[in-house]
Amino acid sequence: MSIVSVRYFAAASDAAGREQEELVLDANATLGTLRTELLRRYGDPMARVLRSGSFLVDGIARCDAAHPLGRQVDVLPPFAGG
Repeated sequence: MSIVSVRYFAAASDAAGREQEELVLDANATLGTLRTELLRRYGDPMARVLRSGSFLVDGIARCDAAHPLGRQVDVLPPFAGG
């Protein structure tokens, strides 16, 4: 098992009802594992964020579900720009 610090920003924070938490996951957990866990915990509100949001794993943007988790993952909502 490993402990992963997950930080939530903007709409992701609203969906989770918190700004940060520590999750205990399997030592071989991947970004896909985390995504599944977040959907299980927070349901449709988090699904809407994850549909077009992104992840930073130890400060680096990652989108591959097979990518191993680091010590910290940031869950970012989609950003508007122009």
